[in-house]
Amino acid sequence: MRVLVGGGTGFIGTALTQLLKARGHEVTLVSRKPGPDRITWDELATSGLPRCDAAVNLAGENILNPLRRWNETFQKEVLSSRLETTQILARAINKAPQPPQAWVLVTGVAYYQPSLTVEYDEDSPGGDFDFFSNLVTKWEAAARLPGESTRQVVVRSGVVLGRGGGAIGHMLLPFRLGLGGPIGPGHQFFPWIHIRDLAGILTHAVEASHVQGVLNGVAPAPTTTNAEFAKAFGAALSRPAFIPLPSVVVQAVFGRERAVMLLEGQKVVPRRTLATGYQYSFPELGAALKEVVA
Repeated sequence: MRVLVGGGTGFIGTALTQLLKARGHEVTLVSRKPGPDRITWDELATSGLPRCDAAVNLAGENILNPLRRWNETFQKEVLSSRLETTQILARAINKAPQPPQAWVLVTGVAYYQPSLTVEYDEDSPGGDFDFFSNLVTKWEAAARLPGESTRQVVVRSGVVLGRGGGAIGHMLLPFRLGLGGPIGPGHQFFPWIHIRDLAGILTHAVEASHVQGVLNGVAPAPTTTNAEFAKAFGAALSRPAFIPLPSVVVQAVFGRERAVMLLEGQKVVPRRTLATGYQYSFPELGAALKEVVA
């Protein structure tokens, strides 16, 4: 298949591109800079969709970049980097003389309201209680296509664990030094997924003609709290992991509204993802972390 990947140069995009190519597909990236096997967002907006069998959008500014202050300017960048790229792709698909068979968007589990008791599957309500849940609602709405000619899939991803990027990139040094531990109270849920499985679910969504609608991109392991994650990460590195990162520090670095993403969590299960027949490479946290730090 010919697969077009928006935002394909990042952490998830690189893993997805490698997997798609390994499975014999051709990949064209949409990025800000031109290059081989790439088109730019401007070219896509002006010239329309190149011929492809599937399109995937991963584009979006890193929300949890600790070097960026959580102010109005950055909030606008977070919104526009997701909504505008999704709208450009959706528009191009809609106008294409030969639309692709599949259109896949990655959003986030921030759609679901943090809770210490509620369990969320793909049919659970959400999307209307804070900046991030509203962002997911707008983002998914921007992707919607009229008609039935293209299968539409939304993957709501948890925290992505993988070597050389994502959440682990920020956490590795303090944990290696034995300075890691739970964030804030530690009893908040921590929905996670290994990068190989997120790339796997996206490839499954591209290839399997029966997959459509919302899939939760989280591991099927018994749901993990932040404290359990910290303990397992410390064990994978053979280091202690009991020094908590106080809530006030997290709020000072990230801002109160953004800190919610780290200090509160959702218990999310991939009911529909499993029902589509996807088989996880890393269903359990211990094995996932061992692979990441090996």
